[in-house]
Amino acid sequence: MSDDYRGLAVFVAVHEAGSFSAAGRRLKLSTSVISHHISKLEARLGVPLFFRSTRSLTLTSEGQKILSAATRMVAAGDEALDALSDDSEQPVGALRITMPAFGMNSTLHNSVWRFAKAHPMVAISLHSGDKPIDLVREGFDLAIRLGQLADSTLKSRRLGTFHRKIVASPDYLNSRPKIQTLTDLVACDFISLSMLPDTFTMREGGEDMRVTLQNIRLEVDAITAGRAAVLQGLGVMNLPVNEIEVDLKSGALVEVSQKWSLPSLGVYAVWPDSGPQKKLTRRLIDFLAEQK
Repeated sequence: MSDDYRGLAVFVAVHEAGSFSAAGRRLKLSTSVISHHISKLEARLGVPLFFRSTRSLTLTSEGQKILSAATRMVAAGDEALDALSDDSEQPVGALRITMPAFGMNSTLHNSVWRFAKAHPMVAISLHSGDKPIDLVREGFDLAIRLGQLADSTLKSRRLGTFHRKIVASPDYLNSRPKIQTLTDLVACDFISLSMLPDTFTMREGGEDMRVTLQNIRLEVDAITAGRAAVLQGLGVMNLPVNEIEVDLKSGALVEVSQKWSLPSLGVYAVWPDSGPQKKLTRRLIDFLAEQK
């Protein structure tokens, strides 16, 4: 019977993750082991549970029938493990986390290191990247994300505030007419971040304005690359304040105009409220929130 329960747990993970490989990453199992459990469960039930193709994996009608009960079973198991872990002084487990690639010395990054030091029985795998990824499909327990969150089934908690400035190098600003109006600003060469829209909100005298970039000189996929391009005098960019504090103090970068500002954005913890590590994930989130 334990094999049946294991198979049902794998079945739920495959459905939530969308593929055998993604479920394997989430459960820390190989794709072949995931396939074995599903095949064995299908043989036990005498029906196929998934329609398989090279591009998609969808539930059969039989799979739909058992999904709700199987999901409740997994949730009940997680609840039992959570109840036991409440009494554990030293948490044990593994967490996969994804955070922005920039700001490796930020408060949040340092808080993760402090958590790891305080809990030596927790193994942490940290992915650094500025591109958003699918947490469930990629098997991540937690993501730190910036800005406005899209609607999703993921849980979220605000951890802090993210400030930005519109900056350029002195050489770039000295090479063109003085930037005094919004028209002057829009005419500048801009460095854009590929995963963000080319329209952003800017504030002047308490009034918000929508600005659309017209002259994109370079497009990059990471904040660090954008900062490097701006330092080389290639254009203007909206950059995180904590990433350019040293540059602003040294004069390597300057704020284009202090009459314009960018609204502050939220810093969020985002996580799927399921899986064997959800209690440990919430423990880390509480720790990060306390470090503000």
